[in-house]
Amino acid sequence: MELLAINDVSVSFGGSAVLDRACLKISAGERIGLMGRNGSGKTTLMKIINGDLAPDEGSVVSNSNVRIAVLPQEVPDDLPGTVYDIVASGCREHMDLLREYRKITRLVAEKNTAADLFGKLGKVQRMLEVSGAWNYHKDVEMIIGKTELDEHSEFRYLSAGLKRRVFLARALVGEPDILLLDEPTNHLDMNSILWLEEFLMRYEHTIMFVSHDRSFLGKLSTRIVEIDRGRILSFSCDYSTYIERRQAMLEIEEKNMQDFNKKLTKEEAWVRRGVKARRTRNEGRVRALMQLRQERALRRDQAGTVRLVIQEAQRSGRLVADAETISFSYGNNRIIESFSTTIVRGDKVGIMGPNGCGKTTLVRLLIGELKPENGRIRLGSRVQIAYFDQLRGQLDENKTLKENVAGSNDHVMLGDVPRHVFGYLQDFLFSRDQIMSPVRALSGGERNRVLLAKLFSVPSNVLILDEPTNDLDAETLEILEYRLLKYAGTVLMVSHDRSFLNNVATSTIVFEGNGHLAEYVGGYDDWLRQRPDKAFSSPDTSRCDNNRKQRSPREKTRLSYKESRDLEELPARIEKMEQARSILSTTLGDPEFHVRNDAKTVIETNERLETLITEIDSAYQRWDELEKLAEKYSNLK
Repeated sequence: MELLAINDVSVSFGGSAVLDRACLKISAGERIGLMGRNGSGKTTLMKIINGDLAPDEGSVVSNSNVRIAVLPQEVPDDLPGTVYDIVASGCREHMDLLREYRKITRLVAEKNTAADLFGKLGKVQRMLEVSGAWNYHKDVEMIIGKTELDEHSEFRYLSAGLKRRVFLARALVGEPDILLLDEPTNHLDMNSILWLEEFLMRYEHTIMFVSHDRSFLGKLSTRIVEIDRGRILSFSCDYSTYIERRQAMLEIEEKNMQDFNKKLTKEEAWVRRGVKARRTRNEGRVRALMQLRQERALRRDQAGTVRLVIQEAQRSGRLVADAETISFSYGNNRIIESFSTTIVRGDKVGIMGPNGCGKTTLVRLLIGELKPENGRIRLGSRVQIAYFDQLRGQLDENKTLKENVAGSNDHVMLGDVPRHVFGYLQDFLFSRDQIMSPVRALSGGERNRVLLAKLFSVPSNVLILDEPTNDLDAETLEILEYRLLKYAGTVLMVSHDRSFLNNVATSTIVFEGNGHLAEYVGGYDDWLRQRPDKAFSSPDTSRCDNNRKQRSPREKTRLSYKESRDLEELPARIEKMEQARSILSTTLGDPEFHVRNDAKTVIETNERLETLITEIDSAYQRWDELEKLAEKYSNLK
């Protein structure tokens, strides 16, 4: 059954049309994943569907009884009231009555025996039943229970993830026919994401959601709708099939564009040679050329890709951080209990755990910003840190993009080379107008791109990324993953993006409850294979040995993503290191070198050689282990 139709809708905010004569039909029971580049118009489309924005042209037709609710991309930080108040505020007409009911019941619970109190309670209860607010009250309590929230908690004091869950509950409480979710997994922890997936899988009504969580899209979507250069494209398939079809479509479009450009170039060359305008055939050819020119002028080319380059500082020492049986707590709340880990140069460490469990605290301990109550942390040498903040606190929303990235300067330093800030930000797909506009005018994904531009303009050898994938489109995510894999430094990343962890993490530290942490080799899927049965789902998780990597309870049957990549890259890496060792050995064996340089230089060169020999030995050992594993898994097939 068709619930809503968008007919030839156009919307523009001064530049190119965000939606250009776009059409879309939404039917009952669909789970629609809404895709598109950052700033392509996904939030705009949702506002049109919800009735918050009127299109410049076209119409939106829906059944008058269709109920629509929305979870916004940006959740307010400081709304007054309890969790119950915020969830119940989704239905304004019942709010005053429910607030009065809760006030009276609270007084009764406090054993207030005022003579008229029970009379007031009875009157309010009768009004609740007549108005339907009593049933609504029950629905609010049920949804609060399902989302595992405390109805008495003050909203303003909740973590960012819990605030988003409160607004999700508010959207769900009215059982809308069309539920619009704008980045619903942002700031949610892994358990909440898994719960949301299962909840939405059972949800009987229509869902349209914007998400760049590829695992979430893959599990949930039954149809993909993409906004591309003002057009709405519909793919009646799951996410993985959409990726294949879209790639094939882009290849055909590229081929047609090449043919068009070739024809236009040929006709332009012909007309420059001169035409005999009186001949009818030539007049027709000139008219056809004018039509080609008009088509080219109207064509909107595919946006480019982000040219993302991470500025690397001088290499840190091999050891970045070594934690030995560290513990930390806030008051009576035990955050970390006797945890040990060693992080070396080049590690890509994922950190997972429920919201508020202490992931940021762990990072601050590992980089020396906090001191452990017990245990010892040893930090490496020559560490230069760049930090990505999930709440974008490093951005001033009232300043322009240029001011946020370069301050009052016109250039940013990329290594030793100055780069004009306009050219640098255009690499991150910002137009000149956007560069001189305030950050508050940008979408969530565009703000994250600004933060990445600011972060990667600073040389570093340790990157700390706190939820870096929030709001980023799929293309930018893939480029970010590629650059992090090529980054020679160390990465600590707090993330609940399962695909991101699978593709980047070499190991994962997991908060398993009651202050107990465990470290696992690989990313999210590797953790699933290795974890204890109840790990990460309950605070009563059984204790585990924190001083070593956990063994898999089930036998692995293939190399992990990281192991496969290492096996492929190790031979070339070893060859480069052997060449470097040969050069250093030759240099140290040359008497002239000792004559020309002081003792300090000779000692430093000798230390570099010793370090290189150790790294080569480790690389050969790793290569041998991986080849044996690959052979073992091959024999199991």
